[in-house]
Amino acid sequence: MRVAAALKAKGGDEFAKPGSIIEVKFVKGESLSLTASRLLALMILAAGGDAWEDRPHRMRKADIRRGHKGNERISDMLEELHRTLFAVDDKSWRGRKATTRFSLISRSREETEEDGGEAGWIEWEFTPDARKLIQASETYAVLNRQAVLGFRSSYALKLYEMGALRLHRRQAVWRGDMQALRAALGVPPDVYGDFAQLRRKVLEKAKAEIDQLAHFRVEWREIRQGRTVTELEFTFEPKGAPEVIETVDELDRHSSGRKARRDGAVEEVTVGPEVIAAATKALTKHKSDEKSFPIGSLTYGADEFRTIGLRHGGGWSVDMIAEGYRQHMGSRLDKLRGKKLIDSWTGFCESWLSRRGRP
Repeated sequence: MRVAAALKAKGGDEFAKPGSIIEVKFVKGESLSLTASRLLALMILAAGGDAWEDRPHRMRKADIRRGHKGNERISDMLEELHRTLFAVDDKSWRGRKATTRFSLISRSREETEEDGGEAGWIEWEFTPDARKLIQASETYAVLNRQAVLGFRSSYALKLYEMGALRLHRRQAVWRGDMQALRAALGVPPDVYGDFAQLRRKVLEKAKAEIDQLAHFRVEWREIRQGRTVTELEFTFEPKGAPEVIETVDELDRHSSGRKARRDGAVEEVTVGPEVIAAATKALTKHKSDEKSFPIGSLTYGADEFRTIGLRHGGGWSVDMIAEGYRQHMGSRLDKLRGKKLIDSWTGFCESWLSRRGRP
């Protein structure tokens, strides 16, 4: 909790999550969705070093929505957190081995009256069992907020937390059988019954996301009895400086196109300064006064407009920006010619990049 308080005071994207909460198992047949897992991480971040205290914690809805206009999903995520049960190994009053089942949050309050959709807040309290786990935890993982929000697989997010928890230990490994793996990642028992499916649908996808977004890499070793995989051993290794820089750059980029970049399917278009200068000069000539904005693709016969899109669109498809421009302008586009059209199109491309970030 002292580490969590220090990171919160420092600001930035890093926050501490107690190892006891990361290690907690889902009750058989239950798991958190990706959105609910993200919300729980943001709750831990917002509570900081006070998460163990018996008091309410608060967070703005705008910090959860990430650009979504509606709040319906926030209500769904809160309700999911309320009804999902977790389990920890414990002892009964007789000293026998036992399992304790509990929820992480006891109550929540969501504002339904908002001022322009930006002033809404949520308030929640952790259950006594959750606070006990948080306070007693002797380990913690330092997570990155952008990475947590960037994952597209709940299994990848869970494996990322497991790796961050173990990264700086003497042996940064996790080992368990199939049942332990499913419990740790929240994979339902009736899903991906064949290990080949589990490898393809869960492990390989999780590894690809972690290698792209985390400050470490993950590998695993399959331990077999005959032809059957009985156990898995995961190893987590910190990235070197050049790889960390690439990860930071990736986290700063827009999530759209992230999978294509991960798969190496992105084609970069480079426009030389001579071409840009010549095209811009051509656009400002008096003869452009008679040109209107093209109807179809800008790839053929509209080199001037396409060059501006390439220069100011940040790597987005020029035809996609053009279609958005036509819809935005509507009938007003018919009246624009010459320099006014050039300025309007250039400004729209810059605005497109500013609103969406790089692909």
